[in-house]
Amino acid sequence: MSPILPELPEYLRRRAAEIKLLIMDVDGVLTDGRIFIRDNGEEIKAFHTLDGHGIKMLHQCGVQTAIITGRDAPSVAVRAKQLGIRHYFKGISDKRAAYAQLREAAGVAEHECAYIGDDVVDLPVMVRCGLPAAVPEAHEWVLQHAAYITRRPAGAGAVRELCEVIMQAKGYLKTAWEQYTE
Repeated sequence: MSPILPELPEYLRRRAAEIKLLIMDVDGVLTDGRIFIRDNGEEIKAFHTLDGHGIKMLHQCGVQTAIITGRDAPSVAVRAKQLGIRHYFKGISDKRAAYAQLREAAGVAEHECAYIGDDVVDLPVMVRCGLPAAVPEAHEWVLQHAAYITRRPAGAGAVRELCEVIMQAKGYLKTAWEQYTE
């Protein structure tokens, strides 16, 4: 992945520059969408380190992060804590209501929120936020409502890519990368 993304289209740069909160779905976004279930009912999920480091770099730029997920898997709570994701909504059937509650808790307006999703349950947030994004494997309806579709697949750097788009639009990406090369 290139440390500096190609020049962003103006509409995307404007939207991304205003983002103060990145909200993520889990299954099919932070993971590849597959759910492994052990005989005892425990869910096993795999998360990519590229996404995790992108989230940490985004925090360094002053952008908050959140998870809104329909499932309740302990591994997601552990990963959210590891990454410093302060806002974690689990077992959510009404993402629109959770989104309203989250915006109030985070103190951000709708145009200051980005959301990355993959399925129709994500649309109630995507149609309201300032920067709706989707992974390339997303449902067709979701792709139609996305202002940005990642090149990287779900669970393999898609979130990192969106983090870098936001950092680039805010003018932080080059500085973020320079900390590793100096």
